[in-house]
Amino acid sequence: MKFISRKHVTLLVMSLLLVSSSYQAKAQQGFVHESSTEYQWPEEKGVLKKLDAWQDQKFGVLFHWGLYSIPGIVESWSICSEDVDWIPRDSTIAYEDYKRDYYNLIHKFNPTEFNPDQWAEIAKAAGMKYMIFTTKHHDGFNLFDTKQTDFSVMNSAFKDNARANVAKYVFDAFRKKDFMIGAYFSKPDWHSEYYWWPRYATPNRNVNYKIERHPERWESFQKFTYNQIEELMSGYGSFDILWLDGGWVAAPRQDIKMDSIAKMARSHQPDLLIVDRTIHGKYENYLTPERAIPDKQLPFPWESCITLSSDWGWVPNAKFKSANDVIALLVEVTAKGGSLLLGVGPTPTGIIEPEVERILREIGGWLKVNGEGIYNTRITPVYHASNVWFSASKDGSKLYAHYIPSKDTDMPDTIEWENNIPAKNSSVLLLKTGEKLKWSRNGNKIKVNLSRKAKQLNEPLVFVFNIEKK
Repeated sequence: MKFISRKHVTLLVMSLLLVSSSYQAKAQQGFVHESSTEYQWPEEKGVLKKLDAWQDQKFGVLFHWGLYSIPGIVESWSICSEDVDWIPRDSTIAYEDYKRDYYNLIHKFNPTEFNPDQWAEIAKAAGMKYMIFTTKHHDGFNLFDTKQTDFSVMNSAFKDNARANVAKYVFDAFRKKDFMIGAYFSKPDWHSEYYWWPRYATPNRNVNYKIERHPERWESFQKFTYNQIEELMSGYGSFDILWLDGGWVAAPRQDIKMDSIAKMARSHQPDLLIVDRTIHGKYENYLTPERAIPDKQLPFPWESCITLSSDWGWVPNAKFKSANDVIALLVEVTAKGGSLLLGVGPTPTGIIEPEVERILREIGGWLKVNGEGIYNTRITPVYHASNVWFSASKDGSKLYAHYIPSKDTDMPDTIEWENNIPAKNSSVLLLKTGEKLKWSRNGNKIKVNLSRKAKQLNEPLVFVFNIEKK
């Protein structure tokens, strides 16, 4: 790779900062992976056991962090030559020059405040239970000490820092807080000459040469990918999840030999959950609908990956979802049988910014009181009625009714729903206050009277009760 002057890199950062402001308005229209519509249950008993444990967690965090964080733009995609309006690029710079300038951001990657312990402490306080960290996105910049390429954090401006091998320190920090640990890894690698061969143009996200004409080059990419995943799986401690992105890299056209990769990965990490996103089959151990929640309950493991702002990575002047917005998403996802993976982008300096911290801690405060209705729960057949969502204890003996108040309206005097009948002469308990609330039944309709204290709460409410046995 031919590197150009740092002056050009500085100019690129300035131009990207200007582009990022217009990008933010379009971010919600960005590339979204289509979710699989089928599911194949794993056959391995250990994998099934870990999958069940993962389904207990319900709430996780996904960190996107890399070169794109420096100017605060959409992760990696600006170097992809696809003609869509959500990919920002300075039109005054020739495409090949732009790519070179982007890659030279490696000389600007210097997160001097990098503090993975802060990330882990805040995520713990938020009530999150599992984490996914982006070890490499599509641009090919590695946040771990890979021996397969020099395009890594170990050759960045951060290379002399004691914590230069950032993935190691991120994973270690979260293990200390008892998180389930996941590694995000991009199957496509736009920096690798075995994927985007410099001999040809790069018109889209796909490999830019005909594999059937150059099989030896694709074999080199297969080996490159295998070796990088083995580096992660064998040299960075224990993992629960290998989260593979870039679903267009798959058999038959772009076959990276997933059987071989999975066998190797599980030899180092027994019972590893493998999430080969959007590739239906034995290596998509749970589904990952992106930026959306399924319309209905799904009878198999899944997670909605949704951003806290409109972007996966850090962008300047971002607008964030409120704590109550995230709680409402978490409640709906839980009632439909999934988990919520919330996208958080650390700043270019390497910390979680104060506004994000405030929101996450507020979510955690709610979960500290109401988490019984979220964690370790499972679906119940009648799961939604108006503003009320339902989840069930794992043994099915108790139901949780989650009331999501309407925005900008006062709390009602009563909460009502049909079916999900409390047991006769039993109590309906409000988790927030510990109060036993008065309730009545009229046929299959239930009415719960809110106390004065309950009506003063400006947040989702969770009621727990024993169900009537049929």
